[in-house]
Amino acid sequence: MTLLIKNGQIVTADRQYTADILIEGETISLIGEHLIVPEGTETIDATGQYVFPGFIDPHVHVHLPFMGTFAKDTHATASQAALIGGTTTFIEMLAPAGSDELRDGWNTWSRMAEGHSACDYTFHIGVTRWDEDTERTLRELVASGMTSFKVFLAYKGAFGIEDATLYRTLTLAKELGVVVTAHCENAELVAQLQAKLLSEGKTGPEWHEPSRPEQVEADGTAHFATFLEMTGAEGYVVHLSNARSLKAALDARRRGVNIHIESVIPHFLLDKTFAERPGVEGAKHVMSPPLRDKANQTALWQALKDGEIDTVATDHCPFDVQQKRMGEDNFTLIPNGIPAIEDRVNLLYTYGVSRGALSLNRFVDAASTRAAQIFGLYPKKGAIEVGSDADLVVYDPAYRGRISAETSHVNNDYSGFEGFEIDGRPSVVTVRGQVAVRNGAFVGEPGRGQLLRRAPQAEQKGRAPA
Repeated sequence: MTLLIKNGQIVTADRQYTADILIEGETISLIGEHLIVPEGTETIDATGQYVFPGFIDPHVHVHLPFMGTFAKDTHATASQAALIGGTTTFIEMLAPAGSDELRDGWNTWSRMAEGHSACDYTFHIGVTRWDEDTERTLRELVASGMTSFKVFLAYKGAFGIEDATLYRTLTLAKELGVVVTAHCENAELVAQLQAKLLSEGKTGPEWHEPSRPEQVEADGTAHFATFLEMTGAEGYVVHLSNARSLKAALDARRRGVNIHIESVIPHFLLDKTFAERPGVEGAKHVMSPPLRDKANQTALWQALKDGEIDTVATDHCPFDVQQKRMGEDNFTLIPNGIPAIEDRVNLLYTYGVSRGALSLNRFVDAASTRAAQIFGLYPKKGAIEVGSDADLVVYDPAYRGRISAETSHVNNDYSGFEGFEIDGRPSVVTVRGQVAVRNGAFVGEPGRGQLLRRAPQAEQKGRAPA
């Protein structure tokens, strides 16, 4: 089967031009004007629309056992929602509890995704404990193509690790050419602040942010950077939320530390007043790191525009209203997370490009290309080139709408962005040459998504500079 996308404005991380794209099978075979195409080719007219490379969300939670419950999405619901929003590949955080065997975790997560995800996917492998079996399993998983790790410098007693494990993980990562992603907070300070606030009768969701303030995240970021510096490993700070932590990461980068920076769409558009709403309305917006003072958003947008923040992800983690009520009398028991996998691209385009100062090229770079480069998927993903996977988003900038839980496709009963306006949405989305979305509806093949296996960083070409 062949497919022609014609008359669109092709936008990549470094170019914008008008051309047609011919897809044969699963890959792009020709790019140019007035292409001669085989008989029987399906044609999509993209006149007046952009054609972007498929977007990549490098930080999602689909299956997640957390705080006595489980995130609500399945790989079917999450992947179809992702595609409707223009995300054609996601990287899931495979994060077994510290008491669980890593190999068992791998078997669980991979079994849940295989044959159920409609879009392509891969995993960051969570390191939540360290022993001989852990190292052996990590080596085996890297050899099989899982070439990024995840560590938590938070959630003491659950996912969190001690410094000895952090050092061993980074040392192994350096040896194997693996990128280590890190949730950066000071776990001990969080534990002490939580206990203090609860002892004072401060139990509502509005106390979540004061229990893990900006200083705690900045300290964790600097701590991670120091370990990267001492081991020579390549690191990636996930969901950075504020100017103080941004400075810690950029200071490390300036002194030569190989560190990438991710922020997530909630921190660009939501602030701590959302989580200060009473009761469950506030609990809906509890995530970690917390939503911050609105003043931080100016710094985040500027750093994104300048390319200092590499990527914009979601930290998609859907817990429903009933689950959020688990912490009604104790904010430390509120399951952390805001669903966003369907909305990231439209929100970033609307408030970054359409109503902001973000260029179309930086938009594509931050939401697709740079993640592909950092995590060993480029130019198979994140590019519009002959030979690249035909993951494409035909984007209609004339569309106008509002985000609502009523029209959402994630398996949840609320939206953290309820009522937000959007300027534009995908009109057509393809995954490896197959049309998966038309005008906001999933029309693809459920379960067609593939597990993406990657080579260690030392073997990669075309990666972003450190």
